[in-house]
Amino acid sequence: MKKILLFILAISLILPLNAAPKKEVAKSVDICVYGGTSLGVIAAYTAKKQGKSVLLIEPTTHIGGMSSGGLGMTDIGNKYVVKGLALDFYRRLGTHYGSLEKWVFEPHVAEKIFKDYIAEENIEVWCNRRIVAANKEGDRIANITLEDSAAPGKKGNVVVEAKVFIDCTYEGDLMALAGVSYTVGREDNKVYNEEYNGVQVRRKHQFTVDVDPYVIPGKKSSGLLWGVNKKSVLPTGSGDKKVQAYNFRICLTNDKENMIPITKPENYDPSKYELLIRLKEKQPWKGLTDAFIWSRMPNNKTDINHRGGFSTDMIGENWDYPEASYEERARIVKKHEDYTKGLLYFVGHDERIPEFIRKEMLSWGYPKDEYVNNNHWTPQIYVREARRMVSDVVMTQHHCQGREVVKDGIALAAYTMDSHNCDRVIVNGCVRNEGNVEVKDNVKPYPISYLSIVPKRREVSNLYVPFCLSASHIAFGSIRMEPVAMVLSQAAATAASMAIDNNCAVQDVDVKALNAELEARPWGDNRKPDVVVDDADKKCVRLVGDWTYDDSRHSYAFCRHFDNSMGRSEMSAFFHPNLKKADEYNVYYYFPKQKQGSSVINFNIFDGTEKHEVSIATKDVKIIGQTRGEWVLLGTYHFAEGAKPYVELTNKGADGTIVADAVQFIPKNR
Repeated sequence: MKKILLFILAISLILPLNAAPKKEVAKSVDICVYGGTSLGVIAAYTAKKQGKSVLLIEPTTHIGGMSSGGLGMTDIGNKYVVKGLALDFYRRLGTHYGSLEKWVFEPHVAEKIFKDYIAEENIEVWCNRRIVAANKEGDRIANITLEDSAAPGKKGNVVVEAKVFIDCTYEGDLMALAGVSYTVGREDNKVYNEEYNGVQVRRKHQFTVDVDPYVIPGKKSSGLLWGVNKKSVLPTGSGDKKVQAYNFRICLTNDKENMIPITKPENYDPSKYELLIRLKEKQPWKGLTDAFIWSRMPNNKTDINHRGGFSTDMIGENWDYPEASYEERARIVKKHEDYTKGLLYFVGHDERIPEFIRKEMLSWGYPKDEYVNNNHWTPQIYVREARRMVSDVVMTQHHCQGREVVKDGIALAAYTMDSHNCDRVIVNGCVRNEGNVEVKDNVKPYPISYLSIVPKRREVSNLYVPFCLSASHIAFGSIRMEPVAMVLSQAAATAASMAIDNNCAVQDVDVKALNAELEARPWGDNRKPDVVVDDADKKCVRLVGDWTYDDSRHSYAFCRHFDNSMGRSEMSAFFHPNLKKADEYNVYYYFPKQKQGSSVINFNIFDGTEKHEVSIATKDVKIIGQTRGEWVLLGTYHFAEGAKPYVELTNKGADGTIVADAVQFIPKNR
């Protein structure tokens, strides 16, 4: 007995009083990726390609985020910025649909491709697990605690430890729990000396006619119609915590064999759509595209987005979402689902809607082959913006417009500075939307800072945040697009591997070495990279004749040259690729949308030993989606060892404008 007491006393001297039991680690990996979005899949795939052990955690069962959740009309900005595995994703879509790349696609096809990535590298995925704690040791995240999101509180929590974590969620939940500085809402313009941040009342997606906001028109005492905020609008540029509106990108079909009718949803309330009735009384219906961006997808499907003064954006109902509990978020998402399904039903059935519009709406329904495990409705709400990290570098409007240029760029962005409306207010007694910004001025491809995807050093030294990165509200609106987010996630996972190999903080990764790795191994392995020759590269492009320079943002990369002499004076553009060794290449010409373009474009292709004449008929080139140009195959050629091949674009036989922009050489055998 005496020996037992002495043993207990000894143990008590070693352990601190009331010491908490050490948490049992369920999984230990090199890199833990939290969020099975498009970014998460690409990050996990990249990490595995880098030879690291990986765990991909998704709080739901949906894989692919918005890219497999209805956003099939890809927001690009400029194809030039889409590199590496992001480009590989759109190439795989192209293979499915029989083209080089595909930027317009069905949700289930995208989901299959994301699952292919997971299967190819045998990536371990945990679904229905969501974070409840990030446990730190000093400035490092030691591990994270997860609960079962399908049965919270009913099953035991699990702990996952990793050397580096990557937060690939749209909400930044891991980042927030790790104690990283962040913001929600819109900065005042004065914070970063911007013009397009804060409160904005503009004409796009607006009530452009006067609509009375009161239940009984003209009678303030009758109360406001649903969706109108009674508070006064603040001065232009004022900061607040309001968040740009969310919606669902809606996939419908008019294929009767694949269609489920749109029926009255739960919690249907036609009073929510009274503003639409009043708006259309003053702006009569012409078609469904009056109130919806109705983009056609392959196989008789749609990607429907918000349009005009009243549409699919549930303005003002998402302000609490970024920092809400999981339970409250679920209620917010359900509200959005009820509202959106109710809007579709309302337009198809309410007798105040013109009969021809109701008939058009009823010709569409939910597709049987989409979201088969979620009653044919997307499980992914479009979280356009939630938390945004505040790090040592904050991307701002000045970076978007090229007035400031970062020196540690790891990816490019090129989209319009874009924000959907944040509020619906009363201005001079009438309804107005507030917050929409779509500024195209001077937005050309610009670099995104490496330091914008890592926290401040003193906060966390082993975390990457490629989506909820450090940016002002308006700059985030330009950067946040899915293709760019995937490029950033590949960079994050590659850098994470380097941080592990060099046993250093993420803030200390050599960015020059990181970019060299991304350029040398764009697909994450040793497959041969593409060779793109752009007219901006004076070393590889020789212009003969008086070409006109054009720095249009619609060009591939930064500029293009054009000629509209219609062959009256001979002109040529020679594209010289720097090919390392003999190989077969598929050669593509970048054909941009062009007013009064030539009906035929002629080329001479020299493979090192022989010249080949090629012509393309521009009427056969289809440019689909937001992209402003299309890669057109000029043929497959074997370029000899030591040869000096070129592609010559000539204005011979031109009957309209021709454009010298870019030529691409893709190895036939990777």
